[in-house]
Amino acid sequence: MPQTALITGGSSGVGLELVRLFAQAGHTVWFTYNRGEDRSRQLLDDLPGRDIRAFRLDLGDWESHQDLLAALPAPVDFLIHNAGLGSKTVEHYAAQAHRQDEALMQVNAIGPLWLTQALLPEMRRRGFGKIVFVSSVGGGITHFPGFRPADGMSKAALAHLGRQLAAQLSHEPIDVFTVCPGAVDTPMFRQSSVDHLTDEQRRRLLDTLPDRRMIEPREIADFILYLCTPAARILRGAVLDASLGLGNHPALLHKE
Repeated sequence: MPQTALITGGSSGVGLELVRLFAQAGHTVWFTYNRGEDRSRQLLDDLPGRDIRAFRLDLGDWESHQDLLAALPAPVDFLIHNAGLGSKTVEHYAAQAHRQDEALMQVNAIGPLWLTQALLPEMRRRGFGKIVFVSSVGGGITHFPGFRPADGMSKAALAHLGRQLAAQLSHEPIDVFTVCPGAVDTPMFRQSSVDHLTDEQRRRLLDTLPDRRMIEPREIADFILYLCTPAARILRGAVLDASLGLGNHPALLHKE
């Protein structure tokens, strides 16, 4: 049955694949972008005839949230918190190191909290909703020495939010899940962990990862689409390691 999905960070990486998958499944799709306006327009052009709309959102800015909420034309059935900052992409958001740490917490954890608090009352009133938080294996499941502490802290906070919200809604028909991807082949992961490496270092990195490869964004998107089906209700409240096993062996990934 077609539903309405709101996907944050839908202009690239996993978010782009989510937009495509949910649209192809027949759902109404609203997605947000911040700096990816051109990519958003291209995505809309690539999916003609689908019920898709793009909205600008700065997750770390309260006024931007209010603008988005005022612009949404109808209630949301699936709320997918995909947008976020990484250890390198945060450098485009703020210049000073302490401001970058603030931005990681604000965008990755506080922003999803605000958006959930705004949309949850209508889900409860209507008696239906799916909320998916996209955290990270680093912070949500385990930790990786050498990586930026505020990045992992923000992802740990997001996983905590997913657990707490699921507990609070345990007797209501609203399902909450937290997905913790590993080394996904996205611009964010490449900027933080791959782009600065030599060809030989990249080869060694891939050889150490589970399956000797990075995860494809489509694989994570497929999993999230499944979580929004009735069959996934048995997993409600779970913090799910979607890292190909990297969460069981974090020493495989280290800073060169």
